[in-house]
Parts: sequence; C-alpha cells; structure tokens
Amino acid sequence: MGTLTTLTDEAKIALDTLADRTAGLVSPSLRLGVTGLSRAGKTVFITALVHNLIHGGRLPMFEAQKSGRIAKAYLEEQPDDAVPRFQYEDHLKALIEDRIWPDSTRAISELRLTIEYESASMWNRMFSGGKLSLDIVDYPGEWLLDLPLLNKSYAEFSSDSFELARLESRRELAGEWLAAADGIDADVQADEVTAQRLARIFTGYLRAGKADERALSTLPPGRFLMPGDLDGSPALTFAPLPNLTSGKFRPGSLAAMMERRYEAYKTHVVKPFFREHIARLDRQIVLVDAMQAMNAGPSAIADLERALTEILSCFRPGSTNFLTGLVQRRISRILIAATKADHLHHESHDRLQAIVRRLVDRAVSRADFSGANVDVLAMAAVRTTREATVTQGKEVLPVIVGTPLKGETIDGERFDGKTETAIFPGDLPAKTDSIFEGPESVSEDPAIRFVRFRPPALEKTAEGFTLSLPHIRLDRALQFLIGDRLA
Repeated sequence: MGTLTTLTDEAKIALDTLADRTAGLVSPSLRLGVTGLSRAGKTVFITALVHNLIHGGRLPMFEAQKSGRIAKAYLEEQPDDAVPRFQYEDHLKALIEDRIWPDSTRAISELRLTIEYESASMWNRMFSGGKLSLDIVDYPGEWLLDLPLLNKSYAEFSSDSFELARLESRRELAGEWLAAADGIDADVQADEVTAQRLARIFTGYLRAGKADERALSTLPPGRFLMPGDLDGSPALTFAPLPNLTSGKFRPGSLAAMMERRYEAYKTHVVKPFFREHIARLDRQIVLVDAMQAMNAGPSAIADLERALTEILSCFRPGSTNFLTGLVQRRISRILIAATKADHLHHESHDRLQAIVRRLVDRAVSRADFSGANVDVLAMAAVRTTREATVTQGKEVLPVIVGTPLKGETIDGERFDGKTETAIFPGDLPAKTDSIFEGPESVSEDPAIRFVRFRPPALEKTAEGFTLSLPHIRLDRALQFLIGDRLA
C-alpha cells in the first residue's frame, strides 16, 4: 500500500497516529474496521455486538465475559466529530421491536463502546486502568474496492473496466454501456452532455450487477453506487472510454476531461478515505455473504473471489513495537467472516467456512500478511432460525425453522412474512472445489438455494427477563478481534 500514498500523505498519517496514541496513553482505545460488500450484514453485526456486550449476552467463547471480568460496557461520545455516528438505537429498534432488517450501510459511520474490565493478570491490574474504548468504524466495502484505483491511470482503469464488462457473466448487463461507448471517439471535443450520458449508462450497468440474481462484487468506482453528497458532481461524472493509448490526451478532448475527473475522484474522494480512515485501523473484520454468491452461480463466486483479493490488498497488515507504533499503525488481526450461517444446518457450517477460506487463500498468498493474524469464521451476528428434524418416510432430515421474509419463494411457494416454516436448506458439497466449477451462468441447483428470514422475537427467561440477541459464533469473533486487549 505504500505506493498508494505520497510522502505528504504518510506524514499526515504519522501525525494522526501520534495524536491517537498520545490520547490513548490516558484512555486506551482500539479502532475496529467493519466492512463487507452490500447486504453482507455490517449494520446487523455492529448492532448485535454492541447489544450483547452492553446487556451481558450469551458469549461463552468470549473469555473476558465468560470469566466475569467485564464489569460493564456502555456507549460514549465518539472521538471523531466530523464522522457521522452509527445509529445504534434506531437499528436496534428495527431488529427487536419491528423485527425488520435495519437500513444497510450507505456511508462511513462510527461508534465508541467503552468496556470496563478486570485484567486476568495481577501484573496488568497494577498498570492498567481496566478500561478499553472500542472505536467501531463502519464503511461500505464498495469504497474499499476504489483503493486499487490509486495505482491505476485513467487508461488502465478504462481497459480493466472493458475487460470485466466483456466477461460472459457481465456482457448482457453491460450491453447498453458497451454499445454507447463503442460509438465514442475519445479525441472529440469535450462535451458535458456526452459525459453525463456515459456516466449515467455506466452507473446503470454497475447497479444492475448488484441485483440479487447477479450478486456481482467487483464494481468500482464504489461511490457511483453510493454517491452521498457527491451525487451529480464532476468528480462522479466520468466513465471509461474504449481504445485508449498511454500518454497524454489532446487538451480539450473528451478523454482529457474524463481523465481529469477520474484523477479528481482519486484525489478528493479515494485518497482522503484511505488516509483518514483505513490507515488508522488496528483490527479489521470483513463480512462476506458467500451464500448469495452461491445462489447466483460460479460466475458470482469468481467475482467475489476477485473482490476479496482486491479488498485484502488494500489493508496495511503487520505488527509494530512501542516506538514504531507511535507514528505507524498496522492491522494486526483480520477476520474474514462468512455471514448468515443460520441459513444452514450446523452440519454445513464447516463447509461454509472452508469455502470462504478457499476464497481468501489467493488474496492472502498475494499480499504480504507477515506479522498479521488472519482467520476465517462462519457466523450469524443475529440468529434467525433454530434447528429441528423432520421425517420423510424412513429418512430423517435436518431442517431449520424460521419466518421467511415476505416475498421469498421456494419451489414456487411464496411466503407471507408471518408464517414460521421448517425448511431443508440442503447440504453444501463436501468437496469445496465443486462450488468454483461449472458453467458461467446462474446456478439452478436447488441443493444450495437459500431464503432470507425475519429477525427473531427475543426469548425470555422463566423469571421474565428478556435475553439479548441470539447469534452463532459472535463470541468467537469478539475473542479473536479484541480478546487479547482484555487479557
């Protein structure tokens, strides 16, 4: 990632890190990045994590909680005044009271959760205040996919975009844009109407790739899908052009205009995002909805693998010592979490985990992850189903029981969003490689079809106390991400 920053950028990062570390001497903190592509469950993960820690949830694999060393956890004012606050209370209400899924991540947000604890070590109890502020930074994975653009010229970005668009899995989606672009002479005089038209058609192609039935992952530039307050700005009004050669474009040409706006996008959008947020992270979790990709078929799986490779290459993994850590941050732990494990029977969880591990193997082998601890986990931040068995003739089938969302269908049956149903989700294949093989088309295999469920109604104890949000392996995720800082 060093090539993505200038000496000036590195100086600013060092000053920011020094300021953070100085404040941390008085009040220790840990910055946890939470990302993933859309619908991977970032908002739900953060809400469930905070709710379980504040309310003393069932976290048997989270050692500090299991041993009773956590005195309390509570929300505090976040340290970054210029970053929107993660709307925890609104998201919790949606999950618990309305039993609907909260709005997904559309921009960066932050939340500070402070944990007061007793160290497991008598030595640490002498020197530690027993307090850790966990600064949770939530941001769209689509924005992370923009970081590799910092190493690409406009001509390289255009060439890569056309190469992706002409893949069999994308050609139909990109048809209108490819037809429009092929009729453009990049050397013609710059024209705002033409630029807007190409940008609009190109953005339409990117949006179509995010549809459930396609589930494509590699769709930069990410802000085209989530523009925020940049909507309509020149920095978001550009598109790739065909048949570009390296070198300077004629001043005043359409290619020169597009190149200038592409560079402005990198300068004013992508680089500040990396410098102000990604470069300041200590730990990172990447949430992956592998089952949605499996629903869409081998082409979507291949695209997810490509996206994960690019995402992981964007981090600054490694470790630091006391002196280098004052001016330099490295992500020492990265967790890749396959979400929605509750959509499968537990017998398939290991297979889901193996599939995601296979997805990230190439990324880990390509990036230098020396000094960083990387792990893979199948989990559900909020468990929406329970397990049971049904008998069909002489065969006993493991099923999951839950309330499918309104409009979900299986074998032609359409669910109303109110009726609890037992579903046989099928088994993931024992041989992981079979998921990555097959025709470049949407899978029609009903054995790996999944539906989405409503959030559960919270259980109550015999004494009438309402329990916290149920989960699958959220405690293991917490132990990996922050357990060592509470030792």
